[in-house]
Amino acid sequence: MPIRVLPGELVDQIAAGEVIERPASVVKELIENSLDAGATHIEIDIERGGVGLVRVRDDGRGIAADELSLALARHATSKIASLDDLEAVSTLGFRGEALPSIGSVSRLRVVSRAVAADQGAEISVDGGAGVPVRPAAHPPGTTLEVRELFFNVPARRKFVKSDATELSHIARLVERLVLSRFDVSFRLRHGRRVLLDVAAVQGADAELTRIGKVLGAEFASGAVAVRHAAGPVLLSGWAGLPTRSRAQPDQQFWFVNGRSVRDRLLMNAVRLAYRDVLYHGRHAAYVLYLTLDPKLVDVNAHPGKLEVRFRDSRQIHEFVFRALERALQDTRPDPTAAPAALGPGALAADSVRPATGVGYALPFYEPARDPWRVAGAIESSPAPAQDPGEHPLGTALAQLHGVYILAQNRAGLVLVDMHAAHERVLYERFKAERAAGSIPSQHLLEPLVIALKAHQLAALLEQREQWQRAGFELDALSATDLVLRRVPAFIGTAEIPALVASLVHDLSLDADTHHLESAADRFLGTLACRSAIHAHRRLTLPEMNALLRQMEETERANQCNHGRPTWTRLSLQQLDQLFLRGR
Repeated sequence: MPIRVLPGELVDQIAAGEVIERPASVVKELIENSLDAGATHIEIDIERGGVGLVRVRDDGRGIAADELSLALARHATSKIASLDDLEAVSTLGFRGEALPSIGSVSRLRVVSRAVAADQGAEISVDGGAGVPVRPAAHPPGTTLEVRELFFNVPARRKFVKSDATELSHIARLVERLVLSRFDVSFRLRHGRRVLLDVAAVQGADAELTRIGKVLGAEFASGAVAVRHAAGPVLLSGWAGLPTRSRAQPDQQFWFVNGRSVRDRLLMNAVRLAYRDVLYHGRHAAYVLYLTLDPKLVDVNAHPGKLEVRFRDSRQIHEFVFRALERALQDTRPDPTAAPAALGPGALAADSVRPATGVGYALPFYEPARDPWRVAGAIESSPAPAQDPGEHPLGTALAQLHGVYILAQNRAGLVLVDMHAAHERVLYERFKAERAAGSIPSQHLLEPLVIALKAHQLAALLEQREQWQRAGFELDALSATDLVLRRVPAFIGTAEIPALVASLVHDLSLDADTHHLESAADRFLGTLACRSAIHAHRRLTLPEMNALLRQMEETERANQCNHGRPTWTRLSLQQLDQLFLRGR
């Protein structure tokens, strides 16, 4: 077949294939045009999943009658005029491809009235063939109707899914656009049914409430505000608490200069920020807005404009990661916040300082003892001097099954997973000590020799630097014998062999399955997990209270290193409901 110039009709349909994938693509292009036109109110009407009809009506600036024909010409746009404009695009659309592409595969009708015009005008395109512009009645703004999508491209029509499936794609798309612009009201209808109706809002609280209408009240009640600026770059929005994570990444929204994107670099920065507070296999929920100089980002990198390129991608990645990491640092016990579950030092008996004012303990029940003695002990024991309302986690009362700490605060009952809580306290302490120089260590009077398998010892020696930074001094005595001369100061001599064996086993597992990213953090996380108090360790009340106070002072204390919650709460109202009090 000889080389030839393709006919215009075929060129248009090929171009449409890049821009118009499904009815949701039509909705996206039309709404973005409305937003670029300064609309403050947008109505979207859908029939038959968008195949039968997509109508978008706005109150924007409108199109002058003498420009309607040009608006449907390929590569005709009012948004850029030179290469300099292309390098600093501030609008959602700029290619001049959307309307002619849509018109080539549908029956398109455009009715518009410019703000300063006395009357509106109308133009129609039927599968690429247009009719002359004619006068039409219309308020200021624009209405675009797209009917019978792909009627003249049977091959493309076959790939369109059911009406319900296409409608779900449209609904999710409109939700993203609703989240992108709080100053614009949106209404989405399918036939006579209103699927979404949100008004324009101002202010952080109102914006979060509007997000709750889209993503559900759980997101709004379980998110922390993010706002951090550095030079020309601003990150704002809301990041979901780790305890409100989801099984699917279906509530992850990024907006760059108001444009909804699915950018790998930004998503990776978020994943790293959540790395040691999110349970493995779970996904964070967030709505984040990155605002920067348009010259620092290239939006002309994808036909659908879903991907962007940053001039300094490494700097943007670090900025986003650090900003979110700071926002998540304060996920610690807070009496005004939702519970985590919807001074450093190991908790050795000789290293825990009793909590101020707690100087009494209830006797544990023993079968051979008169049970009424417990009640007598309560009556004869002095009341605690410490007000349980002074601390978010309150005052410890008892230990449940050697696993949980039972405490009370002014709001109600608090349950703490002692191992998970101590694991987080130790991990944050280790990280702080490493950042300050090194973890305190102690030399052993006699070197300790531990027998390992040859492959285990070889793998351990490859990680020698991480062990040394954690306070160990080690070497190989033979092909299977490890010798330790120095260990972290908090480890008792009797615990060393079992702890080292556990560390060797855990760190030999595939690192890709771990929630932490860097080798150093993986090591410290495993060390904290293996060093933390374990189930069935009997704690005294002073020890329990010491752990509660440490949790309140520790960053990210709402989750253990694996992302599991460390505490939960039952309010007095919930307890009253359980026991039918007040009815």
